[in-house]
Amino acid sequence: MKGIILHGGHGTRLRPLTHTGPKQLLPIANKPMSQYCIESICDAGITDIAIIIGGLGANKVRDYYGNGENFGVNITYIEQDEPRGIAHAIRLCKEFVNNEKFLVFLGDNIIQKPITNFVENFNKSDYDATVLLCEVDNPSRFGIADVENEKIIKITEKPKKPTSNLAVTGIYLLTPLIFEVIDNLKPSWRNELEITDALDNLLKQNDNIGYETITDYWKDTGTPDDILNANRQVLEHICSKAENILVDESSQDQNFFLDLPCIVGKNCKIDESAQIGPNASIGDNTIISSDVVIENSIIMSDCKIDGGLNIKDSIISANCHLHGNNKDKTKKIFLLGEGTKITL
Repeated sequence: MKGIILHGGHGTRLRPLTHTGPKQLLPIANKPMSQYCIESICDAGITDIAIIIGGLGANKVRDYYGNGENFGVNITYIEQDEPRGIAHAIRLCKEFVNNEKFLVFLGDNIIQKPITNFVENFNKSDYDATVLLCEVDNPSRFGIADVENEKIIKITEKPKKPTSNLAVTGIYLLTPLIFEVIDNLKPSWRNELEITDALDNLLKQNDNIGYETITDYWKDTGTPDDILNANRQVLEHICSKAENILVDESSQDQNFFLDLPCIVGKNCKIDESAQIGPNASIGDNTIISSDVVIENSIIMSDCKIDGGLNIKDSIISANCHLHGNNKDKTKKIFLLGEGTKITL
């Protein structure tokens, strides 16, 4: 069985974070979100993975993952010249799939439950496809599946008046039959080949699509709030399992205040009067000076924060420098692109 990770798209809802690279490389708990996808696929026993890349930052993806050796997988890169939809990206992988069953994982999806059982069940089944569903509070944001008598009867992309709250997550188990369906697919109103349309056509053609339900945590990280939510959930998950506090050894010889869950990367210098957490991720080589408070935020690598800033609900990209006003202790919210410098 092969694996496919979609790593394209412009990430417009995440600007300015995505001005210098793809959203799938944005860190959740100090790890690129697409790395969670790779690890999940690898844990399910799938080691041949194609990554679909294109647009801004495609080279950053190649540089980070290389041939996959450091992650226990074999990676093939496939270029998509411009965003033409998920179904179009999948169609580019026909030769890579080579008539095998395969798994598609959108690179900006975070799931904490292992997918091993889903993969095993699909391998044993005769289904033409299996989709992973999850109940959501805002179904009009997603492709939605209508289910009756434990069978999918319809799949609709972002319905204005949803008749179900079961979102089609960004995880699909497919057979090569989907390529024939995509070849006969018409572009949607946004001129893209939609995977939900392909699945619905396949359903009408053969009525042979299964589903599995994610009952714990799944998040499509399309907005800054989604990313902060995912960061919080992942931190809670890994801190509950960690035997030690999640501070890298090179940053441990300091006495700053740590309120779990949180994580601190390599070679950080944090003043003993600083307060980190809860729900904070501090990237490598970051300097945090006296009286700085950081909660429910993501601070990426190589940042410098001083001047007694009180930061919450923020995402600060790599190589930023923030200098606060020690007299102003009000909580600040930032959404900063790479290399930003601010003096308050």
